[in-house]
Amino acid sequence: MKLILAILLTTAAVLPAAPPAADIGPWEYLAVQDSGRRKPIGTFGHEVLVKIAGRDPVRTTDGESFNGSAFAFSNLFATRDWSTEPMILISYRPLVEQLGLDATRKRFTRKELAAATGLSTLSQEAASLRQAGEPVPRMNSEAQTVLGRLQLFDALGATTAFLIAPPPPGSPAGAPWLSIDQLAVAYPPEKAAPILQDLRNLNMAGREGDNAAFDAAAQRLVDDLRALNPDIYPTESVVSRENFYNRLKPFDTAMWLLVPAALLLMAGARHGARHWLLRGGVALSALSLGFMLYGIFLRVLIAERAPVTNMYESVVWVAMGTVLFGLIFYAVYRNRLMLLSALPVSFLCLLLVRSLPVAMPARLDPLVPVLRDNFWLTVHVLTITLSYAAFALALGFAHVVLWRYIRKPETAEAIRPLHEWLYRMMFVGLILLAAGTILGGVWANYSWGRFWGWDPKETWALIALLMYVVAIHGKMAGWWGDFGIAVAAVVNFAGIIMAWYGVNYVLGAGLHSYGFGVGGEEYVLAFLAAEAIYVGTAVIRHRGAQKAQHVPA
Repeated sequence: MKLILAILLTTAAVLPAAPPAADIGPWEYLAVQDSGRRKPIGTFGHEVLVKIAGRDPVRTTDGESFNGSAFAFSNLFATRDWSTEPMILISYRPLVEQLGLDATRKRFTRKELAAATGLSTLSQEAASLRQAGEPVPRMNSEAQTVLGRLQLFDALGATTAFLIAPPPPGSPAGAPWLSIDQLAVAYPPEKAAPILQDLRNLNMAGREGDNAAFDAAAQRLVDDLRALNPDIYPTESVVSRENFYNRLKPFDTAMWLLVPAALLLMAGARHGARHWLLRGGVALSALSLGFMLYGIFLRVLIAERAPVTNMYESVVWVAMGTVLFGLIFYAVYRNRLMLLSALPVSFLCLLLVRSLPVAMPARLDPLVPVLRDNFWLTVHVLTITLSYAAFALALGFAHVVLWRYIRKPETAEAIRPLHEWLYRMMFVGLILLAAGTILGGVWANYSWGRFWGWDPKETWALIALLMYVVAIHGKMAGWWGDFGIAVAAVVNFAGIIMAWYGVNYVLGAGLHSYGFGVGGEEYVLAFLAAEAIYVGTAVIRHRGAQKAQHVPA
């Protein structure tokens, strides 16, 4: 059977090995089962390409560019030898050096990694340590990740990763989908043969560059696969929705809208609230918020769950919440700085998830069992990340306030409204963080049978909460003044970063393992270093101004 399949799929091997046209139409309506979800082939191709190479698209050594859909097509029909392309990512440089590879590179060929015998040994050590419940060194953890990329790469080349056929009617619920060779065994010849012929026609049309024939063959393939088990195969509207989301890229659009919005708000500084520059900046900010909300809405419809499972979704949610709070404070107080300070923070959040697709994958995987059908988890996560958004707005606004101390420290204390608004932003964040922490305990009791267990995530959430409690209480008690609360708004955000990112990506311990990840440390450290320099400069300028005021004439 495999020999027959190979003949069907390689009949056109004498033709030029060209990828399909950029607009591959009906091909993107082909569904694949992967990671417990049925998804369009374009989504599947994008996700595996990002997982293997760390980016989409990739450019080959001869200059051709392949996006996710074209990469999936090329692997399914073997239009090129990918084993000679340096595309398997090793982002951890010490591992590159340990394997004896070129330390100036991050991506390597299949053949190069096959010769690196230490990779399997390091990965096996990681598996043994995890099984024993012991900490896994970064070297071993990264080796296990790279070996997973290598195995996925091989599965694509062997086409076993392409589970494109639904199981026969009457199969047990949740039965896995079938690869092409499994299809030819599970279904009778009268049902399997048309699909194999569709694949052959699709292969021929793609290699010949015949777009009309390619579209027709792809449409027949999708129709014949859906006919195998129409109760399971995704409907055209379901696949269309996800394809639309993939092409719209709502969060990228929202990110770029923030740039002209900020420029308009800055340009309108000397004009009234009704000037077209200010109104244009507000309108573009609202439009950016609309794209973010629409993107989140589409993700909820596609995944059939709330956006509560991974770092990508939480960062996008915080970006959305920051602009939302900025617009609300602007509507109440009519001060452009309140909205303007939200835009760079939101932009950086969206830029971060766009720039780190490996550390923060945008996958729409199903919820793990502990998270399913859990109202309290959804409310807890969305509430606590909204508190992060409020604190992020306070962080941005605190930079504006501290800039006054850096530029003209002798007059900064007199700008009372700015300090009052910053205090209120932090108070909103504190209320939401306290509510989110309590709701987290309710969820823990619902899922694990205890309200509090000093899990690292719980502990750091409490530490972050107490940091803001002390800052706000200290202001009320007179322990420090307006300058102190501005410094606290910046410094205390490090506690949020630790509770939000550090526990999952640095400690990697506790019951919240579904949110664990690796990568991004250099970005976080650079951010914290820049914040320390900024705050230090403000402190020096503020103290210098205080001393100058007390010098006798």
